Amino acid sequence: MHKVIFDTDPGVDDAMALLFLHKHPEIDLLGVTTVFGNATLEITTRNAQFLHREWGISAPIAKGAGRAYHPERFDDHLASVVHGEDGLGNIGVPDDIDLPIDPRPAFQFIIDTVRANPGEVTLVAVGRMTNLALALQADPEIAGLVREVVVMGGAFHVNGNVTPAAEANIFGDPEAADAIFVAPWKVTIFGLDVTMQTIMSSAYLADMAAAGGTEMRLLSDLSQHYIDFYRQRVGLDGMAVHDSCACVYLVAPELFTYRSGPVRVVCGGLADGKTIQAPDSGRRFEGSAWDAQPSQSVALGVQPDKVLSMLRDVLAVGR
Repeated sequence: MHKVIFDTDPGVDDAMALLFLHKHPEIDLLGVTTVFGNATLEITTRNAQFLHREWGISAPIAKGAGRAYHPERFDDHLASVVHGEDGLGNIGVPDDIDLPIDPRPAFQFIIDTVRANPGEVTLVAVGRMTNLALALQADPEIAGLVREVVVMGGAFHVNGNVTPAAEANIFGDPEAADAIFVAPWKVTIFGLDVTMQTIMSSAYLADMAAAGGTEMRLLSDLSQHYIDFYRQRVGLDGMAVHDSCACVYLVAPELFTYRSGPVRVVCGGLADGKTIQAPDSGRRFEGSAWDAQPSQSVALGVQPDKVLSMLRDVLAVGR
């Protein structure tokens, strides 16, 4: 059983990933921590409450960071054009959801949960990694107590989706991402190299919605704005299941191929937010910022049809 804290900024693809974590029989969702990103912190937290209520998710929700880790970094690059003004495809999420929020800030929830389950908790971070960086700052020893950190973010051999250099989650808080990648824990990264190969067509989603129940119908409804974005801006009749790739990895790591080596993030300048790995094999680079840093895993290959099939089998009841 995989014990998971889901660090998220719901978000359409976050919603699909959340439902997958909730429904998969081998995953024990210990909590959901929210962060700003696809919308403001207030909206992403409300969206987590809404999805919990609609899907009967009992895991606690802890409200997290509403600004970047570095005090001088200001980011107003919210993704309303992609995810809608309400973060969930403009489906009309109520302003107030009567569902409790854990009294602890997200970073403290992470620390407490990890310390209560030493060596067992996987942190799945699919937004800006601010909450994880704050948890490390407050209690560096948790790096030795976390089972694994799984990240959706970055772009290694493809262009970014915010600038030619940077993917959105990393671009939104590069200093936090760099702190996570150089910490002494196991990190596995799923960037645009694999997520942009894993496209769920509108017809595929419609088939899932027809086979599923009310959970799938809600997921389909909130995904339509996202699909329209991909259709108009990217020329695809479907959507990339970015965050779900990181979640499928938990139970089917064999569907991806990986390269190991230290990862650093460019913080500032023209390539702000760019993720760069120094591979463990091949040419050695001496006297660089990658020296003596922990080797992390980056997913560079994927079997997209099998990832989509797993999502269908878990999310669409009866398939």
